[in-house]
Amino acid sequence: MTTALVTHAACLKHLTPEGHPECVARLEHVLEALSLKKFDRLDRKEATIAQIGEVMLAHPGSYVQNILNKVPQTGFAAIDDDSFLSPGSGDAALYAAGAVITAIDAIMAGDVDNAFCAIRPPGHHAEPNKAMGFCFFNNIAVGAHHARMVHGLNRIAVVDFDVHHGNGTQAIFEAESTLFYASSHQFPLYPGTGHPSERGMNNNIVNIGLPPASGSGLFRDAIHRIIDQLQRFQPEMLMISAGFDGHRKDPLAGLLLDEEDFHWATMQLAIFAKDACHHRVVSALEGGYELEALAASTAAHVEALMDAAA
Repeated sequence: MTTALVTHAACLKHLTPEGHPECVARLEHVLEALSLKKFDRLDRKEATIAQIGEVMLAHPGSYVQNILNKVPQTGFAAIDDDSFLSPGSGDAALYAAGAVITAIDAIMAGDVDNAFCAIRPPGHHAEPNKAMGFCFFNNIAVGAHHARMVHGLNRIAVVDFDVHHGNGTQAIFEAESTLFYASSHQFPLYPGTGHPSERGMNNNIVNIGLPPASGSGLFRDAIHRIIDQLQRFQPEMLMISAGFDGHRKDPLAGLLLDEEDFHWATMQLAIFAKDACHHRVVSALEGGYELEALAASTAAHVEALMDAAA
């Protein structure tokens, strides 16, 4: 079996103002890194566009339509101080969510063992009724609900190692006992959520806040602790919000990680998934804003997925 790479050119059409960290070059660097010969074994799949009803699995229809209605004909439309829509943003957001759905469908069809979705805009800050932190639709949450609704999976787990807490995913999951969300993140930091006391209504939320300059040791300990909780939850599919802004070169935070840490974390999660949920891992790109570090970290992450699927 193999690893799928799921993406769509529409994700390159989401433009942001000059100097904005969440820029087209992020995805360009990721795709260039994954074009090297060592990634020839990837099963490259074009994402299908998410339908409005599919996005509504994680967001109210009024919210989804409101975001799409705000997409401008020219220039930019500011949703908040950090989040901007351009003429291509609506399709980009729908294809980003659709990529996660495409990946899940491929895994459940037995075509691949696991998948990485090279997408933007990211999603884990998008709450049910609120866009923020560069995110409009919560790609990973849409996928989790799709896996339950369409494929009959019951217990879905998301592990988020982005340097920022995924407040949106937590908000969508916290009242659902069969959805599990675990995050390791720098704390305190934007968006201000993710305190260990936030455990969800069914103890299905795990937050491990890491102090600045934590480095590899504390990060790896957090991943071990998360896997302990995954063992108790026993998911049928594992999803990863793969943010690489914890890298030591990233300008938006300061955990001082490197690409070897992301490779290691991915391997630990994939090893868990091999036994717990038949290899089923779907990963989606979240943050990472230093371009060379992002490319190297993503490559290390995908190499680990490929090694686990071999």
